[in-house]
Parts: sequence; structure tokens; C-alpha cells
Amino acid sequence: MTGQRRDRADVQADVQGERVDLRGARADVSEDMAHAWRALVAAARRTVSDGLVVGTSGNVSVRVGDTVLVTPSGVPYERLTDDDVTGVDLDGRQVLGTLVPTSELPMHLAVYRSTDAGAVVHTHAVHATAVSTLVTELPLIHYMAGALGGPVRVAPYAAYGTEELAGNMLRALAGRTGCLLRNHGTVTYGATLDQAYDRTAQLEWMCRVWLAASCVPGLTPALLTPEQLAEAGERLRAYGQPGQGSG
Repeated sequence: MTGQRRDRADVQADVQGERVDLRGARADVSEDMAHAWRALVAAARRTVSDGLVVGTSGNVSVRVGDTVLVTPSGVPYERLTDDDVTGVDLDGRQVLGTLVPTSELPMHLAVYRSTDAGAVVHTHAVHATAVSTLVTELPLIHYMAGALGGPVRVAPYAAYGTEELAGNMLRALAGRTGCLLRNHGTVTYGATLDQAYDRTAQLEWMCRVWLAASCVPGLTPALLTPEQLAEAGERLRAYGQPGQGSG
């Protein structure tokens, strides 16, 4: 027990030192970390205002060097401040803050260890969650599936916060930047937080379109062929301003 207390005290000392750094002792690190945390909190609050999560469900993370900043568990996003920076290393050891990281940390870390992701967004979006209970892959209702790398798969169900769920998610993400989680929600990632968030919003929108089209009695939605999706994917890579990509 004494050893545990000493370890925690050591961590607290490190955290306090890092917080000093965040406020200007090492401008090259502090500005990046502080800016990333503020952007993360803003994105988390946006998931609520955009109706992608209810309460504290869902979570957001962003990678800064070898540190992953992540929303804490069970804390309403509107209560988070600049002093609540919560960060872990790629092995999951807490290196910043005193708040407990999100219970879905295994999913976030699995993405960072397996891809070049700069940010991850996980939500319990209504339409996407509904679709996850109906199919094993989102039907090709719209060419924006190309922005996620192809047909969006549904990862088999596993209890939240488990390594099993993280493994199921990784298999569903193979060659993709987003997937659905059976009876759970969505996961997307991107080079930036804006890109990861945009992919989440696009995925939820596609699920909503498919559900709406599927509700018309006597009619079946027209779907894209794999060839049409591949063509759209190529065009999306050149979409927007130079260096911006498809968002």
C-alpha cells in the first residue's frame, strides 16, 4: 500500500511539473498540449450538441507525440477545464492528470498502436447504433463510404471497455477509417481531430439515409456497386483544397 501511495505521489509530482510546462516553461511542448486539450474538449462538447452522444457516453482522444490525451470517465464535458488534462502513454499508463481516463481506453490505444491516427472519435450516435443491430456491413447507400476506405463493417459485440471489443474493432477497421460497433455505436479516426469528427458525422448521416430509404414500403434502396464506390473513392482523394483531402 505504501508503495502504491509513493507511486501515485511521484505521478502527481510529474503531473504538476507537466502542468507548469503547459503554461509556458517549455513553449514548444506546452502550446501543443494545451491547444490539443482545448480542441479535444470542444470536440467532446460538440458530440453532445450535435446529438451524437447523450450525457457522457462516447469519448474522444488525440495524440500528441507519444502521449494520448483522452476524455475522462463519467465527467460531463461542460465541466472540463484547462486544468483537467488527462493523458496516457501508448501502454495506457497515466502520465497527465488525476481524472480516470475513459473506460474505452483499450479501443483508442488499439487504434494508435495499429495506425497513424492523430485522433479518434467514439460515439453512440442513434442512427448508426440502430444500423449496427440490423446488418454486418452498412449497405452502399452513398459514395461517401469511399471517404472511410470502403464499405463500413460492423464489429461483433463485446462488452464495453474490454480488449475483446478493441480486437473486434480493429478487425472491422482493416483498410478503413471508420466502423460500427454492434449494439454500441461508431468509431472513426483521422490524421486530425477535425477529420476524425467529420468522418463520424458522415457515417451517422449515411446510416440515417439508409434507414430512411429502407422504411419506404414496397421499395428497396438502390445501392452502389463496388466499382462505383472505388471510382468515388479515387475522386474523393483529390477533393477539396490541395493537402486537405476529403476531410
